[in-house]
Amino acid sequence: MRFRDIVEHVRSSAQLAAILEVSGWPKPGNVHRTRDHTDARYEHFLAGSVALGFSVGEAASKGLTAAGGRASLSEIGLGKLVKMAVSDACEAHKGGNTHLGVSLLFIPLAAAAAKTYVETGGIPLETLQENVKEVMLSTTPMDAVEVYEAIKIAGSRRALGRIGGKGVPDLFDEQARRTILRDEITLFDVMKESSHYDTIARELATGMEVSFEVGYRRFTETFELTGDINVATVHTFLGILSEVPDTFIARKVGLKKVDNVEEAVEIGIKETMWISETAGRILSEGGLTTKEGTTQLWRFDEKLHSLGNDYNPGTTADLTANVLMIALLRGLKF
Repeated sequence: MRFRDIVEHVRSSAQLAAILEVSGWPKPGNVHRTRDHTDARYEHFLAGSVALGFSVGEAASKGLTAAGGRASLSEIGLGKLVKMAVSDACEAHKGGNTHLGVSLLFIPLAAAAAKTYVETGGIPLETLQENVKEVMLSTTPMDAVEVYEAIKIAGSRRALGRIGGKGVPDLFDEQARRTILRDEITLFDVMKESSHYDTIARELATGMEVSFEVGYRRFTETFELTGDINVATVHTFLGILSEVPDTFIARKVGLKKVDNVEEAVEIGIKETMWISETAGRILSEGGLTTKEGTTQLWRFDEKLHSLGNDYNPGTTADLTANVLMIALLRGLKF
């Protein structure tokens, strides 16, 4: 495969993954093809999904360059590309922050995928995950600075608390940039420090453990059984949610009671564990493959939406999109 063909494959995989994720229905609590939120419509997510393309393509190009020995992985400029992706998505529509989490996941995955293809002539799962780890370990303090700026560009409560902790400056610290550069705090350092209360951060600190080891397994098993891309998408979402409480919901719920983000997430997870339990119960009833499971799923969607946007499993949606990108990179056809 030629250089430009690899870049195009990675770019189109990312765009289609984001489109398939938001189109999956009904993903309880999320925007999907039959459900809008008051502040963001289905069409806003479609626009943002397309807008990600340029930055993802650039990440793939940088990954190819690094794999060819013409630059180091630390020169990819991961943070700058995440900021570009977030900016492009926000400028593509009027629905606010729709793709912050997806951008944080897709950019390193794109660079790792291109590197993997150069090294192996394909996208073997184990090598791809190892390259994700290597890409993240090679990040720089400037990458961290750029990601801080990307989160501010997103300008959403969704980002509150995502960054900050022991040895890492708070997102809204006016001296954050100076501290990061002075103390040589890399993007990996930031994500590792934030990983115990934010699942996206944990993904970036662990080589996307949930995406590869929980989500991808669920997706492939379901798609092989049903041959239905929507069923596989929704069941992947439910499978992740049943095993990994959504920290986006937990943070919003917990911050209504305490100001400390770590404590808030801990409280929020305890108070919203019923969401994960419900997702697991729906899967045990067959989910979209049975009448009873489908009925329960629609009721679950109605309940979460009735509770307001605080009960939107946004982190689970981001992880589901990441799983879909991995599958598409590896040649998924449906």
